[in-house]
Amino acid sequence: MVFSVQNVTWDLNLIKKYDNPAPRYTSYPPATELNAEFSERDWREAIAASNQRKSPLSLYFHIPFCQSACYFCGCNVVVSNNKKIAEKYLQYLTKEIEMTAGLIDLDRKVVQLHWGGGTPNYLSIEQVQFLWKAINDKFNFADNAEISIEINPRYVDRNYIFFLKSLGFNRLSFGIQDFNLIVQEAVNRVQPEKMLFEVMGWIKEAGFESVNVDLIYGLPFQTLETFKETLKKTLQLEPARIAVFNFAYVPWIKPVQKNIPESALPPAPEKLKIWQMTIEELTNNGYVFIGMDHFAKPNDELAVAQRNQALKRNFQGYTTQPEAELFGFGATAIGMLEDTYSQNHKTLKDYYQAIDEGCLPVSKGIKLSRADMLRREVIMQIMSNFQLDKSEIELKYGIDFDNYFAAELEAILPLEKDGLVKLYPNLLEVTPLGRLLVRNIAFLFDAHTEIRGEQRLSRTI
Repeated sequence: MVFSVQNVTWDLNLIKKYDNPAPRYTSYPPATELNAEFSERDWREAIAASNQRKSPLSLYFHIPFCQSACYFCGCNVVVSNNKKIAEKYLQYLTKEIEMTAGLIDLDRKVVQLHWGGGTPNYLSIEQVQFLWKAINDKFNFADNAEISIEINPRYVDRNYIFFLKSLGFNRLSFGIQDFNLIVQEAVNRVQPEKMLFEVMGWIKEAGFESVNVDLIYGLPFQTLETFKETLKKTLQLEPARIAVFNFAYVPWIKPVQKNIPESALPPAPEKLKIWQMTIEELTNNGYVFIGMDHFAKPNDELAVAQRNQALKRNFQGYTTQPEAELFGFGATAIGMLEDTYSQNHKTLKDYYQAIDEGCLPVSKGIKLSRADMLRREVIMQIMSNFQLDKSEIELKYGIDFDNYFAAELEAILPLEKDGLVKLYPNLLEVTPLGRLLVRNIAFLFDAHTEIRGEQRLSRTI
């Protein structure tokens, strides 16, 4: 079965053939390659080196708390109804801000700020103000900075939404997952349709520049018909961006998923039909397939950047700020400088202990070689913009592309034969047929990752 919608072509036989485990390439080397041999001293040295580049800043703040557990969740969260737990966390987060900001050249402007989780609106208005002030006291923001926050629509009211906008947030993201009540009950996240439309109404009334919503396909009791109805209602909300994530059922890694009976999950053929229908519905209704699991309106920054071959990826996904270096704050948060990645301790206990000892809470990381950076450039161009200009790589890294990547180009020939890519003298182009399988193409240039089984890596579709 083959169908074409705008810039995507679906071929079921090829999808089945290439549906193998591969990294999602929010970084290269992938986050699985971070190691504990990397030290706090290494991270401090990397920050000092980044100051010489004078790159703009992207800041991420992780708020790990949730009031209840969503059974589909794969994030690092702390479930608690005791809101006092956030008070201690914010005190330590402030200390981390002070320590890290003291190492960064403050002439570097912040062009992106994002609060994620967990549930950032787990924090009270007073706690949000506290953290906002701590950040703004230590960093300088560009006038046009993208300032975004994730919210759980079950725990906001109109006043909270307007407060976020008045404080300075200009972008907002929230999870829908599925409009169907049976599905919502099965994953312990009941969100009445009326409430979701009401929250979106407040967001638009407050004047946020951009709104992103998340959906998940492959959840228990989903069918082609029920998810089509979810898409219909999502389109009525008119978000600027829609992310449609593939549910990865990994109860051996995320024990909370044991609450979901495997027998309730849609079978693989049904799941594929849902994804095919999703692409068709969203692209037929004015959204551009950005890649992987993201869709955006044609005038959205993601779509514009991709058309201009300027889209990039980092640990937060697609980004329109390719020059910015990412600093992550809070438990589990990841920093991503030009040649160095670092991740904070995952547990609150270890995170607090490191800060009590006067240390940056570094758990692990990796220093990239020049070869890593070269391969990252190749992989990210393929992943983000569906094409690669070989001459640009040759000029930047002083190599002969075809000689350097001779083995990779040989390995890509079967994919070219299957119509996933086109190879030209100075260009590698991912075809509409290959866009759904772009991770398979990028994987051929990965010198770090070995297939370690599905427990380590998600499947490409």
